[in-house]
Amino acid sequence: MQNITVAELKSRIDAGEKLNLVDVREPHEHADFNIGGLLLPLGNVRMMQIDDIDELKGEEVIVYCRSGNRSGQACMVLEQYGFSNLKNLQGGMLEWEAVFGR
Repeated sequence: MQNITVAELKSRIDAGEKLNLVDVREPHEHADFNIGGLLLPLGNVRMMQIDDIDELKGEEVIVYCRSGNRSGQACMVLEQYGFSNLKNLQGGMLEWEAVFGR
C-alpha cells in the first residue's frame, strides 16, 4: 500500500484520468459528501464482500474514508486478497474538505 495526497488525487481527477476510487465510509457519510468513489463500507471489506471490485485486483485502486484510518485498514485487508496496487488517501475526506471544500 502506498499513500496519495489529496492534491495529487485532485490533480489526477482534474486531468480526467480514469480512476478506480473506493469509499469505505458508511452510507450516510457517502451520501453527505463524496468524490465519486464506489461505496464499499469497511465492514463489507472485512467480511470479504468485495465482488464489486474483484476485477480491479491488477489495477490501481485508490481507497478513501473520513480521515485515512479506515481506508488504511481496508488496504491491508484487500492486499491479503490479491490487490497489489492500492493507494490510501492521506487525511481522507477531512483533508479534502480542508483543502478544497465541498
